[in-house]
Amino acid sequence: MSESAGRHGPLSAHFRKMAHNNAWANWRLLSACMRLGDEAFTATRTSFFPSLHETLNHNLMVDLYYIDALERGGLGRQVFERFRPFDLSGLFQAQTVADRRLIAVCDGFTDATFSSTVATDRGEHGAIEERIDDLLAHLFQHQIHHRGQAHAMLAGTEVPPPQLDEYFLLFDSQQTRVELRRLDLLPPEELL
Repeated sequence: MSESAGRHGPLSAHFRKMAHNNAWANWRLLSACMRLGDEAFTATRTSFFPSLHETLNHNLMVDLYYIDALERGGLGRQVFERFRPFDLSGLFQAQTVADRRLIAVCDGFTDATFSSTVATDRGEHGAIEERIDDLLAHLFQHQIHHRGQAHAMLAGTEVPPPQLDEYFLLFDSQQTRVELRRLDLLPPEELL
């Protein structure tokens, strides 16, 4: 039995996979955006946020807010107040750092952890205790939702949007496994 098998059950394995998938998908999407240049990255487009720049900076800002809550960092809504949007290069770097933090957080959880709660600072609504599993599910859904919007915006440029859903299945692309190794991320079969 591996060391991780003694610590991690199926639920923690799932969230660890989601964290690695999240980092890989962000890397693929931002790598494609890097081929655009700043003008196309900040250009007005049709979506909930009016540009790739605003959409992907929003994703990072929300990541930082929830990662802080999961780490019990205590910044709360100060994350939003302090956040300054990054240019494309800075965003790529900052998102990579945030993704590594989220992986570390998920690696530290066991199945027993997920029914625990963490406080989320909801401003005028006060601190709301949220279950860790629900908070992570919400965070990953939020990321997928806005990456999908960015993917659609990217389709309106000369840069083809990257494949983002070939991570979980053994049938999926061997290229994915090559990229994961290069990024020092683990494929899902190694996160059990």
